[in-house]
Amino acid sequence: QVRLAETGGGKTVQSGESLRLACEVSGKIESIDIGLGWYHPAPGKVRELVAFISSDSGATTLADSVKGRFSISRDNLQSTFYLQMNSLKPEDGGVYYCNAKRMYSGGTRDYWGKGTLVNVSS
Repeated sequence: QVRLAETGGGKTVQSGESLRLACEVSGKIESIDIGLGWYHPAPGKVRELVAFISSDSGATTLADSVKGRFSISRDNLQSTFYLQMNSLKPEDGGVYYCNAKRMYSGGTRDYWGKGTLVNVSS
């Protein structure tokens, strides 16, 4: 069973400041064979992808709205992956969920953290 736990949120930061979120993956992070990502609610969507890192290539994908400001990374030794958020804007505020995606029984399976709240004041 894979469990994810976010830390680093639960606080209010000023617009323009930085914040780093962490997601600890129970068990071996190497067992996540598709990728790791961060999601954020968006208008009309339950959750929208903010950042993704591929398990095999390490390639990263960022939403257009955060390119140049956010980055995603992973630390296999700590079984943790991160979302570095710089130059935060008020519209970046909200609950951030970490996600792990793996192959499972011929398909894929998603695992989610419970979410961590980020408030950005203008």
